[in-house]
Amino acid sequence: MASAPIDYQAIAQAGVAAWQRGDAAAARGAFDQVAAAGRASPQLWLLLAQACEALGDLGASDQALDGVLKGDSRNPYALLMKGDHQAARGDDRAANSWYNMALSSAAQIDNLPQDLITRLDHAQAAVNAATGRFEAHLNGALANSGIDPAAIAPRFGEAIDIIAGRREVFLQQPTSFFYPGLANIQFFENGDFAWVAALEAAAPAMRKEVEAILSKESGLAPYVVGDKNRPMREHALLNDPKWSAFYLWENGALVADNAARCPNSMAALIGVPIPHIAARSPMVLFSVLRPHTHIPAHNGMLNTRLICHIPLIVPPDCRLRVGNETRDVEFGKALIFDDSIEHEAWNDSDETRVILLFEIWRPELIEAERRALTVMYEAINAYPGAPAP
Repeated sequence: MASAPIDYQAIAQAGVAAWQRGDAAAARGAFDQVAAAGRASPQLWLLLAQACEALGDLGASDQALDGVLKGDSRNPYALLMKGDHQAARGDDRAANSWYNMALSSAAQIDNLPQDLITRLDHAQAAVNAATGRFEAHLNGALANSGIDPAAIAPRFGEAIDIIAGRREVFLQQPTSFFYPGLANIQFFENGDFAWVAALEAAAPAMRKEVEAILSKESGLAPYVVGDKNRPMREHALLNDPKWSAFYLWENGALVADNAARCPNSMAALIGVPIPHIAARSPMVLFSVLRPHTHIPAHNGMLNTRLICHIPLIVPPDCRLRVGNETRDVEFGKALIFDDSIEHEAWNDSDETRVILLFEIWRPELIEAERRALTVMYEAINAYPGAPAP
């Protein structure tokens, strides 16, 4: 007589009942039987993992969690349990890897149950605590070796901040053209450019010219404008005069009337390594940012240039972020940065902020490269025909 088929569903239900009444051993026995027969679902594997954990068998629990993740690789409960097990073993780095995966996975789920929210909060707290222990460990090792991070190059401190999770990594991501091999530097130091001091010294004279421009409100136009021949770009300040420009040079052409109103500003720019590229550069303007205006995070088109700001009218609460560093905007103090790295700016004051904005060649580019890039950019501008004047 053939034996009756085994009812694995009934066995699984018996295991659930045992688990609900607190009998972890009986629950594990039932779940083990179903799993051994190859009939376990991810949910049953999770119950088996929980039963094994309750019995103190973390090894068996981990194996069951592998079964969960094989069928449901982003299951937050399984990921959290993996993290808990590594934390119990004292392995902060492994625990954080599982906890961070769980936190990332849960962020994609709507309407999280309260028990999961509670466990996620515990995981975040565990990550924060482990990060603190790790940083203390690093600082201790440096101190024992007589190393003061503050006395090393600023990038060393930035590296420690990145390891500790306080700062993100931002790389060059130009929207139109990438030139390889250029250093990924967010802000450049003013002292590395011989012409900066003279330009900063001219700030008071340039400020007077800006004040005259603002008093008449003529010659200003929105900085971000649409092109009728191209799809409309999405930008919070598109065609918005809250971010305006007064051009001295625009797309490589001198704006004669505007330049005539700003002789001190034009004179101050003599000797600055501004690219001269037909229909493209120089690009020199006064950037006018109205009160309580935020320029959202964005990336520039090229990484072969740097953007220079000379702040001329600077109320309080004006800032510029490039990558993972934010600097205050100060009158007459140049800010030179790689705009192919994500950046944004704020004027949180009740007054207008104005800077002189222009571009320069990357200092690493030798003359032959600058010449070749100029020809290349001009060829791009001319394809498929010469641009309109």
